[in-house]
Amino acid sequence: MNAINFNAPVVTNVPRLTSSARLVELSISVWTGRKQDKAATAQTAAANGANKNHINTTKALLGDCAELDAVKKFAGNTRQWVYGGTMGWGDLGQRLLPMPKFADFHKEATALRTEFYALVELFLSAYDFAQSKAQAQLGALYNPDEYPSAESLRDKFRFNLAYPPLPDVGIVQDIQDEAERYLAEEYSRVYSERIEGTMKEVWQRVYDALKHMSDKLDFGGEGSSGEKKRIHESTISNLRDLCKMLPDFNITNDSRLSSLHAELDQALMGVTTDALREDAGYRKDTKKAMDDILKNMSW
Repeated sequence: MNAINFNAPVVTNVPRLTSSARLVELSISVWTGRKQDKAATAQTAAANGANKNHINTTKALLGDCAELDAVKKFAGNTRQWVYGGTMGWGDLGQRLLPMPKFADFHKEATALRTEFYALVELFLSAYDFAQSKAQAQLGALYNPDEYPSAESLRDKFRFNLAYPPLPDVGIVQDIQDEAERYLAEEYSRVYSERIEGTMKEVWQRVYDALKHMSDKLDFGGEGSSGEKKRIHESTISNLRDLCKMLPDFNITNDSRLSSLHAELDQALMGVTTDALREDAGYRKDTKKAMDDILKNMSW
């Protein structure tokens, strides 16, 4: 990935974002169904003349349990969905969500939470049978004490979503004590850095998608000079989705993001995969438009 010049000016007037955005905290817990077997590890080490501290024998307690795999996959996809619709905020896993997107986001998140617990119930209903199958598959490695009851397993699956308010830098104004004044200034600095980091993430996502599309529009595929690379609908739709997100995530009304949105919206107008595949001139012009935007994308 090409580096972007991120020499942004220091934020001196910290914007107040409490009414324009919320934080998102997502926590999904899933029982993995895996267990380290110390006895099997010791046996494997002894049989191979190895140090047991260098070996880890882990059992899949339910083997290929489709119902448990479905819960795990759903949890992973949900995390990716949240990541795709929000931006980073600090280092504690919180995400930033603009208020214009809140209603749709919460509606979809609520539906995902309901679906998650429905999948958990499907797994729990299949748990006893999956355990009996595992007994046959694991042979001497099967240990019934390693299997929780179905009821206790339910507590190992959690889907928690919270929307804490965005901290307001104004809460530390008008402080007289010198130590507290220092803390106020430090908080303002951290707050500014987090806002700046969020804006950079928006910028970087667009840059990466633009660069990917530009590369796909290039001629000269591997091993065949002048061969067109394949352009997929998802390449265009992903970039178009990011373009639509720009106004919502421009929570500081940054003129650079406003200009980027206008330029990208114009460049993508009417672009289709069919036209790019069939018309070499149109493909070339579209690539030039993408490259012109990339050329001017310095932060």
